[in-house]
Amino acid sequence: MTLGVVFVLLATAGWTAVQSRPAAPSAQDAALLDWSSATVAGRALPAPNAPPGEIRGFFGSLTERQRAELAERHPLVVGNLDGAPLKLRYRANRIALRDMADTERARTNDTRLSAAGQHDAGRRMNRFRSMSKPGRQILAFDPTGRGRAAEVFGDLRRADRVVVVVPGVDTDLLTFQRTALRYTAPVGMAQAVYERSRTLAPGVRTAVIAWADYTTPRGVSMDAATGDLAREGAGRLNRLLAALPGRSTVALLCHSYGSVVCGLAGPDAPARVTDVAVAGSPGMRLRSAAALGGHRTLWAMRADGDWIADVPHLNFGGLGHGDDPVEPRFGARRLATGGATGHSDYFLPGTGSLRNLTAVGTGSYGSVETR
Repeated sequence: MTLGVVFVLLATAGWTAVQSRPAAPSAQDAALLDWSSATVAGRALPAPNAPPGEIRGFFGSLTERQRAELAERHPLVVGNLDGAPLKLRYRANRIALRDMADTERARTNDTRLSAAGQHDAGRRMNRFRSMSKPGRQILAFDPTGRGRAAEVFGDLRRADRVVVVVPGVDTDLLTFQRTALRYTAPVGMAQAVYERSRTLAPGVRTAVIAWADYTTPRGVSMDAATGDLAREGAGRLNRLLAALPGRSTVALLCHSYGSVVCGLAGPDAPARVTDVAVAGSPGMRLRSAAALGGHRTLWAMRADGDWIADVPHLNFGGLGHGDDPVEPRFGARRLATGGATGHSDYFLPGTGSLRNLTAVGTGSYGSVETR
């Protein structure tokens, strides 16, 4: 098969529209610059990309007041430090979100912006205000470009089981949560799993993370057909997993392009990751389930009418994501999807797909329905 034919196939699936990536604004860069020159009690601060263990040790050596001061002075950095105390990250991100909401409010009246730009600023302002409400546990927040975020449901520190929901294309700060089509967005997906876990496995202390802390492809773009963004996302995902507190076991629930991220992360993931479940996968850039490494179980599902079935499961010259995880020869355990249709219903309450994803997530293997 020639490269030209591959492009034709990808175009048929709608994957070849090239999208430009937005330039990063200065807020995060300025925050990192301030952090690099700051000190606490005469000590230099650790590099933001230092290993989570080093970050954890640094904050463990500080007083409560010193930690709080760092969160107040450097919220955009502290809120994203894997290894920093959870409650401190939640507090820092609330501060950063409120600060950025004020910035976007000013932009809504900035006459240098077009009407569309002012409207976009208003949408971001409203999103940041919503995310900064008391009680929300924002684990990561980066307003750069389209933005990234992660949110925790439940008590991450005391959990027996941690579930990480990894979404696919077109996920950013404005689509992190939705009112309409609620369960197609990361927050709604994670909430659905968390709520279902309380009835399906009430004896299992479960925490769920809506993890949109990677740059996703835009729509049916060339980025969606290649692995570059997934590879960067896999590194970020494994860093999160390495920084999780406690001794919980972990399940990854990965939708669409998110399954590419999980496939690339799997071989290097910590041993505490016991299960990976993929829904509507275009491929995982793996040859088989065994390539995940360790003793992990791979689960796969695809609903009736999901258009992803029409995407060529190939990898040629870096285009496409390889073999289809729902094919028997791949070695995954195939999950039933009763009631789910199309590409976006997998986390819809009342569906067999949500029940099965939650069963895998909580380790309730006796409740799993396969097909």
